[in-house]
Amino acid sequence: MNWFTKLFSKEQNKTPPKIKPTITADLSNYLPACSEPSDTNTNKLSLKTLKKLAPLRDMDDAYVEQLAHTRLSYASGAVIFRRSQKTNSVYYLLKGSVELQPDSDNNYLLSDESSLAKLPLNSGKVCGATACASTDVTILAISGDFIGRWTSKSRQQPTSVELIDIELPEQIAGNDFFTSFSEAYRKNQLSLPSLPHVALKLKEALEKDLGITEAVKIIEIDVAIAAKLIQLANSPLYSPISPITNCHAAVTRLGLDQTRKLVMGLSLKQLFHCQNPQLMEKMQALWKDSLYISSLSFVLAQESGTINPEDALLAGLIADIGAIPILHFAEQHPTQYPSLSVLDSAIPFLSPSVGSLVLHTLGFTPELAGIPKYAEDWFYESDSDSLNLVDIVILAKLHSYFGTHRAKEIPYMNSIPAYTKLKNNKLTPDFSLDILHKANQRITAAMNFLS
Repeated sequence: MNWFTKLFSKEQNKTPPKIKPTITADLSNYLPACSEPSDTNTNKLSLKTLKKLAPLRDMDDAYVEQLAHTRLSYASGAVIFRRSQKTNSVYYLLKGSVELQPDSDNNYLLSDESSLAKLPLNSGKVCGATACASTDVTILAISGDFIGRWTSKSRQQPTSVELIDIELPEQIAGNDFFTSFSEAYRKNQLSLPSLPHVALKLKEALEKDLGITEAVKIIEIDVAIAAKLIQLANSPLYSPISPITNCHAAVTRLGLDQTRKLVMGLSLKQLFHCQNPQLMEKMQALWKDSLYISSLSFVLAQESGTINPEDALLAGLIADIGAIPILHFAEQHPTQYPSLSVLDSAIPFLSPSVGSLVLHTLGFTPELAGIPKYAEDWFYESDSDSLNLVDIVILAKLHSYFGTHRAKEIPYMNSIPAYTKLKNNKLTPDFSLDILHKANQRITAAMNFLS
């Protein structure tokens, strides 16, 4: 059984597989050497063929057309690239079948007939798995510089209130509702949410370097938030030795900065609200999904040991916040907005830009304001080789789709740049499955805290 089948199995009650001990020694000399291709073809593929591949399909035609690329032929059994190998190329499977071998007992067989063949076999500076030809194969090799260009283009898109137009995808470009929404966005006329009272007061107070006593006075204005902080301080998330019984002790244990972020997260729930019953159902589903992504982000950050878990919790919670103004706009134009299914299909295109605008307006840091733009940018690669907050949210998003209808659209986990930044490539497929089982208590605790 391959690891995708295991991850997507509905048999959730099975005992999770044991994780092999992490080996920290350098095993590069023991890995199989790469094979030389049996044939090399430098003739250019058509633009139409190249534009079927992600993320080339979303890049400028002129740029894609001038990309140098080579077709490499390998015999069955050949090693195309190996795990932990540094590379300047991005590889795609054009013909045949390839077995991807991460650092675990479970390999993944990819054929040219799979929808995942449109995704790269690797996309970071380091290969996350060994690729072996299971049949005679044809591989497309493209200079990895285009991944850097892809990421650079994303970073150049503004997140401030000085707005550009939203590029509507072809399937909704002629729809009056989405055209009106795009125009309202460009003119900064959208109805954007504002921070709830306690979160705003606490943010202002901590900017003035007030102490714990002053912060507690503000938090206790909202009894529900105060109770939630006490609950969190006593939860498995923090493995407390002794119980906390009051807000002051909870804030002392958590720290002022982390308390501010947690209060912000709790307060965000109030933003997910509509009067329209159908749209309110969408809001509730959006909040539930956000809770899960946030909780996964928290646990993945804890496991990474390099990212602050409270930062990750807040980042995961705001990843899809851009959907809120879209649903509010639909509520304000009840006779104009399309069917709920069309609205659902359009939100992924509109939400990233709108989400960054919302967070900028709310006064979030530039790093957090960029989260909605990159949360599902599987090929995003930061300048640093170290894991960052964006990487954690990307990994959390990827995990959140395991076992859903979106599973067929997401890339092989070991092929994305965020994966290759994990220390010792810790997030093997078995480890991912193990997280979803063993971390269930922590994920549940985080979701209970925010709900």
